[in-house]
Amino acid sequence: MEADGSDRGLETRLVRVRGRVQGIGYREACVRHARALGVTGWVRNRMDDSVEAMLQGTPAQLADMCAWLSEGLPAALVDGLDVTEVPPPYPRFDRFERLPTL
Repeated sequence: MEADGSDRGLETRLVRVRGRVQGIGYREACVRHARALGVTGWVRNRMDDSVEAMLQGTPAQLADMCAWLSEGLPAALVDGLDVTEVPPPYPRFDRFERLPTL
């Protein structure tokens, strides 16, 4: 990943997903869906039982990914989605990956 604020049309969002989203394959499904959409960034479990994701892509890609995060996995019971825009300059991610729990 490298810092670059010149990517026009590229946006970055930090998303916190609350509810029953751990222990059900949510992160792995998130990785697959993000890669299918062409979204880059990462996803990880948090110690407070939430899931956190850094998403980078076009506004349309991010809207699709956030919609999936809120209702895309049938086993998940999402209580809420907190989305924070990350202003440029931001690190440029080259893939989407799963990170260790924080």
